[in-house]
Amino acid sequence: MTNFRRRYTWIQNIGRLLKKKLVIPLWRSPHPPEYKALGVAIGLGWAMTPLVGVQMYLVWMTWLIMKKFFNKPFSLALGLAWTWVTNVFTMVPIYYVFYLTGRLMMGKGLTEDHSVKQQIAAIFLGPQSFVQKWGDFFKALMKEWGITMMMGCIPFIIAALLLGYYVTLRYESLREHHRQLRQQKREQNGTTRKF
Repeated sequence: MTNFRRRYTWIQNIGRLLKKKLVIPLWRSPHPPEYKALGVAIGLGWAMTPLVGVQMYLVWMTWLIMKKFFNKPFSLALGLAWTWVTNVFTMVPIYYVFYLTGRLMMGKGLTEDHSVKQQIAAIFLGPQSFVQKWGDFFKALMKEWGITMMMGCIPFIIAALLLGYYVTLRYESLREHHRQLRQQKREQNGTTRKF
């Protein structure tokens, strides 16, 4: 009898590791649905800020403050994971939407602002190195577009907080309800599930 062991690609191994270390423990978490829902909401709230790079630290600091001063901890793992919604690949389009929303909120309207598009194109299509391009982008981001983007992200933060909390709460509540129904059915049939 040969011992057959399936081989996985490195991508599959990363996926399996994430599922084993993050997803399965969260599914089996003994915490109530509110605990998980608050973690998702906090993570999404910080994700909708133009602060890519420090969002995970902000979630961690929020977790410390909520736990210490308000006695309302939340799932730190879920909060950290949901900040990944905005990342290096999604940052430019999301920041541009924040900018346009900020212009609208500040009364400047949604008229085409070709100078911003031209500046972004000049930065990313220029002959500089990859690192220099991103450095120039962040300088322009903070110097010229920062306040408008911070104003524009506010409605998205509010929407992400509310939507993240209520969708997760509903999902987790339904999941818990179905788990209890399965448990009752097993008890009626006289079977128990061993882990």
